Amino acid sequence: MLQRTFGLLLLIFITLFTHFSTSANEIPRGEYIQTDNLFPKVKMVTNLGDMIIELDRSRAKITVDNFLSYVVTKKYDNTIFHRLEPEFVLQGGGYTTDIEQIKEFPEIINESGNGLKNNQFTISMARQYEPHTATSQFFFNLVDNDSLNPGKKWGYTVFGEVVEGQSVLEKAIEIGSDFSEELGWPNFPNKKIEIISVQILSE
Repeated sequence: MLQRTFGLLLLIFITLFTHFSTSANEIPRGEYIQTDNLFPKVKMVTNLGDMIIELDRSRAKITVDNFLSYVVTKKYDNTIFHRLEPEFVLQGGGYTTDIEQIKEFPEIINESGNGLKNNQFTISMARQYEPHTATSQFFFNLVDNDSLNPGKKWGYTVFGEVVEGQSVLEKAIEIGSDFSEELGWPNFPNKKIEIISVQILSE
């Protein structure tokens, strides 16, 4: 009887431990990363080279914390840029190298009225038509995109900029894009552009 009770308790403990361990890895926790640093930096390692991106918590705290949540849980590692419009944007953060959608955290509010503009080499959140629908996907502005800034309608939230490695984006532009017959997607890069890893840099 005692052995059976012990076995049952052990099973319950293992089940709870597995549940909470898995949950802990999935909980967004960007707000706990370098909490006193308003301008955390990340290193994005791609197959075209590395970029250093300075994020701006002072203007887009919710968006930066959301982005860091994906970084710290390594959801951006081994993903691709699936959209390239050379005179517009380079977009990624949604699909693995096997073209599988990554698991997303809940949608966040739109912070596009923060004063930051969708200028060349800035990073912004992608979203659906509705304003508060951003999750994991982001894009780099390859030119100054005034049409993406807020006006009478909600804009697209800028939350940082590339401070080193802008040449990576210039290399991406040279690759070009076309309609993918296999995927049925427009503006798919002619050569796979991979995000190998995204790492949070020390303060």
